[in-house]
Amino acid sequence: MIGAKKESWLIVGLGNPGKEYERTRHNAGFRAIELLAQKLGCKIDKAKFQGLYAQVNYNGGKLFLLKPQTFMNLSGRAVLQLSAYYSIPPERIIVLFDDISLAPGRLRIRAEGSSGGHNGIKSIISELGSQAFPRVKIGVGAKPTPEFDLAAWVLSTFSAKEEKDLSFALENAVDAVLTIIDRGVPEAANRFNGPHP
Repeated sequence: MIGAKKESWLIVGLGNPGKEYERTRHNAGFRAIELLAQKLGCKIDKAKFQGLYAQVNYNGGKLFLLKPQTFMNLSGRAVLQLSAYYSIPPERIIVLFDDISLAPGRLRIRAEGSSGGHNGIKSIISELGSQAFPRVKIGVGAKPTPEFDLAAWVLSTFSAKEEKDLSFALENAVDAVLTIIDRGVPEAANRFNGPHP
C-alpha cells in the first residue's frame, strides 16, 4: 500500500551502567543489545530519556535501541520516556534481560507476563502500567546454593565455559528480536525456546 507507515519498535537491553558491571550476569541484556546494534550497523550513543539510544531504519520501519542508564531498579523510567515520546505501545517494546532460572546458553521468549522477581522488569511493568510487552530472557545460571546472596550472584562474572555458552545465547537473542519483529512472538518462541545444542 502506498504511503503505509511501517511500525516503530523499541528494543531495550537491561543492565547497569559503568565499567565494573560490564561482564556481570545482570548485564546480559546490555551485551545482547550491543550485539544487535553491531548487526544493524549503528551505535547506541545518543543520550536522552535517562538512557543511551540509537535509531535505525529496518525493513521500512524504525527501530529504537535503548540502554537505560538509571541502574536496573529504575529501568522503566527510560522505557516510559522513549516509548511515550515516539508513541510506541507495549506490544512493540521488546526487552532483553538476564534470567537466573535458565542455564547459560538458553533463551526463553515470552509475549507478556509478570516480573518473575526481576527488578528491571518490575520497574518497566510499573511505569508502563502493562505486562503485555514481549521479552527475551537470557539464561545466566542459577545461584550455586539457595543461601547464596542474589545481588552478589547477579553481579558476579561468568566462568570461561559459561561465557562460551552465553555468547551462543547472545547471538540467538539478536536473531530472536528480529524474528519477533518480522514474524511475531510465537515464531520466535518456537525457534529459540528450549535447550541449546
